[in-house]
Amino acid sequence: MECELPSVNSNPQEMKKYFEAAKTIAVLGASPDPSKASHHVAEYLRDAGYKMIPVYPKHDEILGQKVYRSLAEIDVPVDMVVVFRKPAALDAIADAVIARGDVKTYWTQLELINNNAAERVKAAGINVVQNHCAMVEHKALFN
Repeated sequence: MECELPSVNSNPQEMKKYFEAAKTIAVLGASPDPSKASHHVAEYLRDAGYKMIPVYPKHDEILGQKVYRSLAEIDVPVDMVVVFRKPAALDAIADAVIARGDVKTYWTQLELINNNAAERVKAAGINVVQNHCAMVEHKALFN
């Protein structure tokens, strides 16, 4: 399997601006399983003061928050979307992010790269971060 490099790279100053502008962060693929990275990141973002909205196909609650089945179902404005899904799902997620019209930053976690999706999101005027852990970057920038 060929290793794809992100076509869209973000620097720490950009990432810091994205976090400072965000109040509500949807975590796509947030897991109810405390051993999963997506659970830790969602918990960290919630504890860091963001309104964290878990998006997961099952469960009604994760980390004390109402779970939504899809990005489209969320009934409040979303500033940032942090994605824990397979790269093959990123095209459809990019479409959902663009369709919402309120997302300011689209963020894919480590090893999640889909340059086609990222370029489309960026062309829609949305900030893009690929292949970075939101928790690691936030800790480095704010702690």
